[in-house]
Amino acid sequence: QVQLVESGGGLVQPGGSLRLSCAASRSISSNNVMGWYRQAPGKQRELVAASTSGGSTSYADFVKGRFTISRDNAKNTVYLQMNSLKPEDTAVYYCQFRTVIPNRGYWGQGTQVTVSS
Repeated sequence: QVQLVESGGGLVQPGGSLRLSCAASRSISSNNVMGWYRQAPGKQRELVAASTSGGSTSYADFVKGRFTISRDNAKNTVYLQMNSLKPEDTAVYYCQFRTVIPNRGYWGQGTQVTVSS
C-alpha cells in the first residue's frame, strides 16, 4: 500500500502560477511511473503529465510549454509546476503512483485548482 498526499492547490488568477506537490509514503526511486491527472466537473479524469523513475517525462498537448513535472527521489515527492494558467485548467488534480512490476496504481485524495479572476 502506498499513501500519497497532495498539496499546493488553490485559487489563482489567469496567467498565474501554482506548484503542486505529491509526497509518497515509500521510495519512488525505481520501478514506477508518477503522474498528475485532473478532473473537471462533468468531465472524465485525464492525464496531465507523467514522470518515470527512469527519467522520462510526458505531457498532454494542452499543457505542453506551460506545465513541468519533476521529482525529488530523496524526498519521495513529485511536483507539477503550472505556469500561464487558464480558466480551463480549473479542476481537481490527482497524483498517481504506479508500479511497473507488478502493474498496480495508487491515487492521492486530490487538490483543487481554480483559475479565475
